[in-house]
Amino acid sequence: MRDPGERPPTQLQPPRVADALEQRHPSALAHDASCAESELRELSLIEQRASGVKLEASRLVAVELARSRLQQARVLDCEFLRCDLAGVDASGSSVARVVLDGSRVTGIQLTSARVRDLRVRECGGELASFAGAHLERVSFEGCVLVEADFLECELELVRFERCDLSRADFRGARMRGCELRGCELQGIHGVASLRGAALARGDVIANAEAWATALGIETLDA
Repeated sequence: MRDPGERPPTQLQPPRVADALEQRHPSALAHDASCAESELRELSLIEQRASGVKLEASRLVAVELARSRLQQARVLDCEFLRCDLAGVDASGSSVARVVLDGSRVTGIQLTSARVRDLRVRECGGELASFAGAHLERVSFEGCVLVEADFLECELELVRFERCDLSRADFRGARMRGCELRGCELQGIHGVASLRGAALARGDVIANAEAWATALGIETLDA
């Protein structure tokens, strides 16, 4: 059995964000609005309705975007620190070289999105949906992803470390070069779709009985 500890960590390209940025205080987001080389800090922008928004080389700190509809967004070289993105519909969006740190992403919709070089650290993402998305070079670290939806998702060089993936749905997912380390995997759907992923030996043993049940294998007592 291959030991994932011997594999090099997924190399993510970090966001290209300057230390000093112009601070902006928009009261709303408009369709096809563009925000570049800016810092947005402690703003309430909940329930926005704006498609095609472009965020580039920017930093968002403690910004509330909960329940916003931001389909077809383009997010490039951005940092989201302690933001509230719960319930955001960003379906069909393009995301590259982005960090999400200490943020709330419960129920976020990234369906059919193209995502690469994304690092998600210590975020709450229950019920998040990546259905039909393409994820390439993505790292989830210490995240709660209970009942997250990866249905028909394509995952390439994606790493889950210390994440709670209880009851997550991987049915129809396709994995290449993925890793799962120290994750909670009880009750996941689509166990067979983990083909192409590498797990630590201890994680495989810890979840063996639950996976056998999911695959319809009867366990015999000694």
